[in-house]
Amino acid sequence: MRSRLNKKIEIWSNDIEFINEVEEKDHGPGLIKSIWSDIIPQTGSLQKQQANTMLSNVTHKIKVRYASGKNITDSMYIKYTENKSSINPKEHRFDIKYILNPFFSNEFLEIFVEEIIEK
Repeated sequence: MRSRLNKKIEIWSNDIEFINEVEEKDHGPGLIKSIWSDIIPQTGSLQKQQANTMLSNVTHKIKVRYASGKNITDSMYIKYTENKSSINPKEHRFDIKYILNPFFSNEFLEIFVEEIIEK
């Protein structure tokens, strides 16, 4: 099976250093880079919360080239915007659970992520 790296994802970190409005060093979320990937759904579950709120936990495997993703850590997160050119694009945020280098081949990385959707 040939991999389809046809989804552009963004790698984000919550620990990007910047200079704030009072010219002090501060840390906050920021974009690290954008890379091509294949997003493969894995599992899903529904949970009923208070006030008739439903939570859906969906796991995915995101496949990227090793060279593009070798500096990604599980403290980062991934954003993917579906239908960017439409009027109502849908943004997904994926929290990284763990990262595998299959067979230690240094060709691709498999990033296992969880998306929590509140309805």
